Amino acid sequence: MNKDNLFSQIFGKVARINFYKPLQEAVNSFYIKLFKIDMSEFKLANEYKNLNELFTRELIKSRDFDTADEMFISPVDGTCLSFGSTKELRAFSIKGMEYNVSELLGKSELESEYDFANIYLSPKDYHHYHAPCDIAIKKAIYIPGKLYSVATKWLAKVDSLYTKNERVALSCETKNGKKLWLVFVGALNVGKMKFCFDERIQTNAMANFTQIYEYENLHIKKGERLGNFELGSTIVILSEKDAIEYNLFENKELKFAETIGIIK
Repeated sequence: MNKDNLFSQIFGKVARINFYKPLQEAVNSFYIKLFKIDMSEFKLANEYKNLNELFTRELIKSRDFDTADEMFISPVDGTCLSFGSTKELRAFSIKGMEYNVSELLGKSELESEYDFANIYLSPKDYHHYHAPCDIAIKKAIYIPGKLYSVATKWLAKVDSLYTKNERVALSCETKNGKKLWLVFVGALNVGKMKFCFDERIQTNAMANFTQIYEYENLHIKKGERLGNFELGSTIVILSEKDAIEYNLFENKELKFAETIGIIK
């Protein structure tokens, strides 16, 4: 285990400690002010018993979204760092920094080029992820790796960073049979990535081999919760080329449930 993974495990344990209530309230308030978190959709800061509860806070009220089948919504709150189409299965994490899509997916055999979008979740963001459209999940691939920070300054330093970090890739199909991958990339201080449809998927758990989980008849409706990060990280969306017409631009701030594309 490298030092980043070890630090993230320790941080994850500390974040679960319930401190003396006045101290915990002060810690929570400091964290909210430090990262300028908008708490208008969440419980009050003093209602969270530890930092992990605050990190993984849930919405008080579900957000509305366009229910039309063709409308593709953002699965998370975050920032679009880059988007576009692969060329020879290479995509950009940020401008000038490439990664190989096949390596990202655990050296999967891919038959065509893909459109991609990378969404970064900062410490201030809501950390749950949801289905961006009606999907059938065919398999989940857990790929062990390091836990580099996925902030832009690290993406500019570390070549092909996404393919080096721990990650979980979901192989999905849309309602009209198009292939869609949702890739959840671990990062420094991300204690866990959790998936509510399968508790067997354990991340930041000192595993050193790829694990594949296959599913039959696992259908998730648009907007349904898939799971959550514990802190912040990145989601990479890969869709068959021209299957989705995205409405994105670099550094666009996104909210879960807003429409970011149209399924063709």
